[in-house]
Amino acid sequence: MELKPGMSALVTGGASGIGKALCIAFAQKGLFVTVVDFSEENGREVATLVQKENNKFHRDLRVPSSIFVKCDVSNADNLAASFEKHVQMYGGLDICINCAGIANKTLVYDDTSDGARTWRHAVNVNLVAVIDCTRIASQIMRSQKKPGVIINIGSAAGLYPMFFDPIYSATKGGVVMFTRSLVPLKRHGVRVNVLCPEFVQTDMAEQMSRKIIDSTGGYLKMEDIINGAFELIQDESKAGACLWITKRRGMEYWPTPEERRKYMVNPNKSKRMLTKNIYPSIRTPESFEKIVVHTLSHNFRNATRLERVQLRLPVEPHSALVKIIYAGVNASDVNFSSGRYFSGNTKEVASRLPFDAGFEGVGIVASVGDSVNHIKVGTPVALMTFGSYAEFTQVPAKHLLPVPRPDPEVVAMLTSGLTASIGLEKAGQMASGQVVLVTAAAGGTGQFAVQLAKLAGNKVVATCGGESKAELLASLGVDRVINYRNESVKDVLKKEFPRGVDIIYESVGGEMFDLCLNALAVHGHLIVIGMISQYQGEDGWKPKNYTGLCEKILAKSQTVAGFFLVQYAHLWQDHLDKLFDLYASGKLKVSLDPKKFLGVASVPDAVEYLHSGKSVGKVVVCIDPSYGQVVAKL
Repeated sequence: MELKPGMSALVTGGASGIGKALCIAFAQKGLFVTVVDFSEENGREVATLVQKENNKFHRDLRVPSSIFVKCDVSNADNLAASFEKHVQMYGGLDICINCAGIANKTLVYDDTSDGARTWRHAVNVNLVAVIDCTRIASQIMRSQKKPGVIINIGSAAGLYPMFFDPIYSATKGGVVMFTRSLVPLKRHGVRVNVLCPEFVQTDMAEQMSRKIIDSTGGYLKMEDIINGAFELIQDESKAGACLWITKRRGMEYWPTPEERRKYMVNPNKSKRMLTKNIYPSIRTPESFEKIVVHTLSHNFRNATRLERVQLRLPVEPHSALVKIIYAGVNASDVNFSSGRYFSGNTKEVASRLPFDAGFEGVGIVASVGDSVNHIKVGTPVALMTFGSYAEFTQVPAKHLLPVPRPDPEVVAMLTSGLTASIGLEKAGQMASGQVVLVTAAAGGTGQFAVQLAKLAGNKVVATCGGESKAELLASLGVDRVINYRNESVKDVLKKEFPRGVDIIYESVGGEMFDLCLNALAVHGHLIVIGMISQYQGEDGWKPKNYTGLCEKILAKSQTVAGFFLVQYAHLWQDHLDKLFDLYASGKLKVSLDPKKFLGVASVPDAVEYLHSGKSVGKVVVCIDPSYGQVVAKL
């Protein structure tokens, strides 16, 4: 919903704290506001402030742009009368903010009263009144047959226990689950969402122990709360959403897709699988082109050749035939073409020849086997199986990842994006308030690592070589870009980060690995996702000895963790959903290298270009340019 002058909002608890801030924020957008609160003095003051802001938008009004209604929200009659006055004054209701809330000073298990003025009253104000407000507001919105949004102000205490006020925690937990259960109202044009901030500097929060507030990183800015509320109001996809805001991690939705899948009755039935097929029908040809490894070599061009092969139909019972639209290029393509990823000695690996090349791609399901019923022809999918450097590929259907669109940006989210997302979470154990270093940061995976680290509330340092790469990283929000062509990475880290770096996301290897290890802080995590500097050359990838490694990491309780994406396949769909959601909401940028590679025959050129060090962002091959244009129009 776009906020426009002349719309109207009702805010309970609007005389102070978050409620007051939202009243004024609405006024700055030209909205008419009804301030509902028990404090008459403060409520009238806020209504006056709203009117002053509204004078910038409205002149010669026949009605005041803001009114105050004194109300005890725990009184059902008073509450109903408040909504009635708002509708009489403004003719309808576009937005309702349920912000009224109180803390309980006496621990419930120490309370010897009947609770009428303590815990029972807190339950009535914090939970019962929110339910009643939501009920009344939704009925008004439905009767006027116009879109409406209700935001219930919850709390982080509704997501995890707050031991010093169990009643507050219980009521806010009730608000969260009540709101999340109201998704069906979206069918009637009403969206109900819940905002769960940690501590904001309000009268209620100032009664808390400062130690508790400091342990969470300190007070949130009121601006963060307003931005969160506006996001929930304006994003039409959000219904029954719970937005958690912390100083440590910023804004994130709860539960995560991974958590949500745990309680879904039919977890395999993704909404994206059930979307209407809008893609053109696919004609299966008699033959197609693909890249095949015919000899083991780190020189990808010498190791591979372009072959035209017959298309085998029908598709095997549990498999699907996918038409590849875009394929991703990875530094490790040269390791694959040399047989590095197969077990056994050189003779045993050579016995596998020839084998298909390419790790990742996106496309459209062209045909399915008789036993496949969870995915349909026409479904856009991503795949991370060998053989994506081809016009068509047949893979077990269980390995397909449904995606909203078969776009090149989605390709970037696969090996590159998933390595960053899962690697930082699992191998790096990333939290917030840390210093995170990303090497080769302007590449396919580095661009995701710097953004995810930044979104988690960390200070991000990134290395790259070249001005265009440095500009990209600066645009992604990196705090300190080190262009190693202009300055020494070692000197910068030693001078500007003498305490060391908490997490290092390392993909270069060789001297850079040594430098990173020396720059790692006490308790630090160094994640090794690759060693691109060692992949090419006449002899290819040679293992190195790191004398004294054990002594170094022992002395500082450090962790050096290898990360290989294949071993985390069970997390791919959840993290891909997360990445796409961040991208769709504008919080995550996906940089594609501007150089075009068209058709299967261009794959060797693309691999060599990636290893030239000239690429900025993800290198992608458009396998079928004509079909790519059709998809782009859709």
